[in-house]
Amino acid sequence: MRRILTSVVLLVLLFPSLALGETLGDLVKTDGLYYKKFTDVPFTGKITEGLTQGSFRNGKWDGPYIDYHYNGRIFAKGTYKDGMYDGLWVWNDEYGVRFTGIGGTFKNGVKVK
Repeated sequence: MRRILTSVVLLVLLFPSLALGETLGDLVKTDGLYYKKFTDVPFTGKITEGLTQGSFRNGKWDGPYIDYHYNGRIFAKGTYKDGMYDGLWVWNDEYGVRFTGIGGTFKNGVKVK
């Protein structure tokens, strides 16, 4: 048991991206799709990068997304579907005040409310 625990700790310390996921800096955007550097396969997986957390499927944003201001307050929160806004999205300034005219509910990237 001790050997397994030691191995896991070493892997996490030597390869933090295995524990934390990829960062946006690990990806390259080409022709509207995101790829992991040095590959030609559109990226699928989660990114965690301090201020931005989200998921990709086939090179496009897909799933829950959250972005923070430097002071730790939420900047944007919503869901992507196939690279487009989907469902309720909320944007806030650095003081937590919701932006007017920007938030709303989206379907296939088009604002419906």
